[in-house]
Parts: sequence; structure tokens; C-alpha cells
Amino acid sequence: MSDVISAAVSALAAKMSDGFSAGVAKFVIPGEGAIMADADGVRAGDDAADVTLTAEAEVFRAILEGEMNATTAFMTGKLSVDGSMGLAMQLGAALS
Repeated sequence: MSDVISAAVSALAAKMSDGFSAGVAKFVIPGEGAIMADADGVRAGDDAADVTLTAEAEVFRAILEGEMNATTAFMTGKLSVDGSMGLAMQLGAALS
């Protein structure tokens, strides 16, 4: 597992300490790997998901650190969403 994924798993786990009970989400950081979030918690992995969010490492870092809003990242093309937009919106709220 890359250092970027390890750091992102830790940051996401802190933000989503109770997991993500609304469904299964995958965060993809191109060139680094993927992170899964579900009712069991947050972990590195690349399983099937209800929604997949893809962005460069610096965009995810900015979202997790509160420097960038997930909706703004999506609207400006820095974050792509594949799958359930409703779950993506719930994730955005959980990350803020």
C-alpha cells in the first residue's frame, strides 16, 4: 500500500469514525490505489461499490483537510463521480 493511500485511509477513518452505513463507497486516487468505505469502516481496497469518487491525491487531501468542498471539486471537474449521486452527496456531507 502506498504512503498516499495509508495517509488517506487514516484521514478518512478519522472523518468517518462510525463508517459509512448508507452504502459502499470507493475513493480512487489514480496511480496510488483505492480506498473503501462502508458500514465496516474505512480500508484500502478495490472492491465493487455503489459509488466511486476519483480525484488526484492533492484534491482528496484538500477535501479531507477542509480546504476544498467536495461539491466544488465535483463542479470544477477535479472530482468525478460514478454511480449513485445520492450516496456521493451523503459522502460530501460526511467529509465536511
